[in-house]
Amino acid sequence: MSQNSLFHKNPQPERIKIRNGELLFIPSFLNLQNATKYYDALEKNIEWKQEQLKIYGKVINFPRLTAWYGDSESIYSYSGLTFHPHPWTKELIKLKNLIEPIGKTKFNSVLLNLYRSGSDSMSWHTDAEKELGLNPVIASLNLGEERVFQLRHNLTKEKINIPLINGSLLIMQGELQHHWQHQIPKTKKLKGKRINLTFRLIK
Repeated sequence: MSQNSLFHKNPQPERIKIRNGELLFIPSFLNLQNATKYYDALEKNIEWKQEQLKIYGKVINFPRLTAWYGDSESIYSYSGLTFHPHPWTKELIKLKNLIEPIGKTKFNSVLLNLYRSGSDSMSWHTDAEKELGLNPVIASLNLGEERVFQLRHNLTKEKINIPLINGSLLIMQGELQHHWQHQIPKTKKLKGKRINLTFRLIK
């Protein structure tokens, strides 16, 4: 099977106009069959972990499962934790090779999050760690249940909601991480599982 056969017919990114940053979006980057295939493989084969934070003496579980994969030197720190990468799997390498031409970046790592239901979430944050460089390119691939991705401008408090469906690809770049926060909020609606992969370049 050729790489192009994984895509829908028109994988060209849509540019979402925002101030102080750049967003590229392909709602159907992977077709349904391949998005489902990759979801099943990653849920089964990735070494998922329930990370914990200690705040004021209280241990708090991350509201999702996570995993960090990449080149051996791609060590990453966030939320007070340091992550050493697992080696690339064959599925992750295939996805990385598909996404790199769209992001015009050679990624050396990927953070995976498994949202088990609508109760799992990601709070407001920026991906502005020093390891990512000045204006990082971060490619976010979404598999499984649809969730709403929210952005909030630091100064104007403007909000943008983007529904991330199964197989969609969202790329954040330019100065976005300096001016916007983003999150995946909780939802009370019944929701299935979702895997999100954010490909990154650790410098």
